[in-house]
Amino acid sequence: MSFLIGENMTGGYGSVDILHSCTVGVERGEIAVVVGPNGAGKSTAMKAMFGMLALRGGRVIMKGEDITALKPQERVLRGMGFVPQTQNVFPSMTVEENLEMGAFIRRDDVAETMGQVFDLFPILKDKRHQPAGELSGGQRQQVAVGRALMTRPDVLMLDEPTAGVSPIVMDELFDRIIEIARTGIAILMVEQNAKQALAIADKGYVLVQGANRYTDTGEALLENPDVRRAFLGG
Repeated sequence: MSFLIGENMTGGYGSVDILHSCTVGVERGEIAVVVGPNGAGKSTAMKAMFGMLALRGGRVIMKGEDITALKPQERVLRGMGFVPQTQNVFPSMTVEENLEMGAFIRRDDVAETMGQVFDLFPILKDKRHQPAGELSGGQRQQVAVGRALMTRPDVLMLDEPTAGVSPIVMDELFDRIIEIARTGIAILMVEQNAKQALAIADKGYVLVQGANRYTDTGEALLENPDVRRAFLGG
């Protein structure tokens, strides 16, 4: 059984189902990437796994425990971190204050974890007293990821982490994501930049209209001619 898995998830908004028996999972220290065309249900699957969307079918299992009925904050307490695509920093707060807000569930000294975040993202240490709203898009994404890491999660879920950033910044973010996975944290990521994301993925899921179309290793999906032609531009 996967460390975190959403099994046969069916659900959506109102009476309309976006997900149709969709299954997505990730293991410890692994990078799993969810890709597919616009409207495929990628972000909806992520929200369902974080408890932001009630499922009409299927379940979410983490560390062998059924967490389908838990609220998002309860999932955070069980080791789940989530970085939404937008509105993922407090713009009027400094970088350091944003990171401190990420540690809201902890009652111990967070200085060591903050030091680890600054080691991972050195620019944030230089700008620790600067309001997050004054940072570049890529730097704000680093703050958002760093804030999620402050809870010391077992699973880090990222919804479009490279949206709106330059190719150079995207490569840097992917390098940091690889570093995070090497510490043993499971990474589950939704990405529009499918080719680049699959290149760093241990496992990939291609969704179409809320259902699994292809599931394989990142490398195998990149080499699959049908996937390349339909989703990766040839």
